[in-house]
Amino acid sequence: MSLVGNWSYPTAMKFGAGRIKELPEACAQAGMKRPLLVTDKGLADLPITQATLDIMEAAGLGRGMFSDVDPNPSEINLHAGVEAYKAGGHDGVIAFGGGSGLDLGKMVAFYAGQTRPIWDFEDIGDWWTRADADAIAPIIAVPTTAGTGSEVGRASIITNSETHEKKIIFHPKVLPAVVIADPELTVGMPKFITAGTGLDAFAHCVEAFSSPHYHPMSQGIALEGMRLVVDYLPRAYADGTDLEARANMMSAAAMGATAFQKGLGAIHALSHPVGAIFNTHHGTTNAVCMPAVLEFNADVIADRFDRAVGYLGIEGGFKGFQSFVQDFNDSFEIPRKLSEMGVSADQMDALVEGAIKDPSCGGNPVELTRENLRQLFEDVI
Repeated sequence: MSLVGNWSYPTAMKFGAGRIKELPEACAQAGMKRPLLVTDKGLADLPITQATLDIMEAAGLGRGMFSDVDPNPSEINLHAGVEAYKAGGHDGVIAFGGGSGLDLGKMVAFYAGQTRPIWDFEDIGDWWTRADADAIAPIIAVPTTAGTGSEVGRASIITNSETHEKKIIFHPKVLPAVVIADPELTVGMPKFITAGTGLDAFAHCVEAFSSPHYHPMSQGIALEGMRLVVDYLPRAYADGTDLEARANMMSAAAMGATAFQKGLGAIHALSHPVGAIFNTHHGTTNAVCMPAVLEFNADVIADRFDRAVGYLGIEGGFKGFQSFVQDFNDSFEIPRKLSEMGVSADQMDALVEGAIKDPSCGGNPVELTRENLRQLFEDVI
């Protein structure tokens, strides 16, 4: 193993119940006087969003909002958001919501001042250096789910509406200047979203923990993130008003996204093209794929999970962990196969090509090929 790595850790975080009230101070800290709140269609009219707009308005920040954001945001959403940003004379973005609102909001702030096509900034090599860094607007992130961890990420996933491929757009300055993580904002999440987003955080931690790259800090964060999900997701699922559980799940989400700087793997390589083609919920897709990927990687990762399971309160070493994962999924009514989510094998060639191109392949502990990816797809569909 090469003991070399490039490490970057999260940003300023205001964590705790009720801290959305500190949004005006966060805007001042980030240098915003006329922010645009970017969220998704489902959140736009909800009380938590309207209350946040009220806080902005009372502080003289206006109540500008853009909410034409799909569950898997595309460049069409992005161009509309940039148009709204420019038309409103905004000077920063409040990215508000789950993964779609956070990802699209970050990209509006990134792209509003650029002149090249968005795909020129895909996370390939040093393509991020093509961007005019001085033209990137400041970002405040306000998560309303506990899953993606996009609030502490330096990238967004945007779906190409023409090719149906998910693309990762990266730039160091896409990392939000301030995060407000207020668990009260997550109380109204429906059970299936609580489960799907929570299992997304779990997948991030599991894949980071499995990744072969050297990053001991991420390894420790991934382990504790897994424990938080194991301990608190059942409580958040059973009682959405359990603020202790909601808060710990928000921590787990941020920890998962911090940990996966160490790498993601086959779970995400599979789920990204599935989501792009079939528009499935990302976290739920990850959960369905996890048991098959754990079995696929078993020979390489069993030893490290043998050491970890005691800390997680799971018996039976790696085999016990595998059994736990399937039982955990079942307890949240997660389908056992993707076919139950509308995914079909008639797009197999496109799924395999999308997976082999996905950057997540590089973090899998077993080398991924078209052949073994096809077998994995057959197993999970």
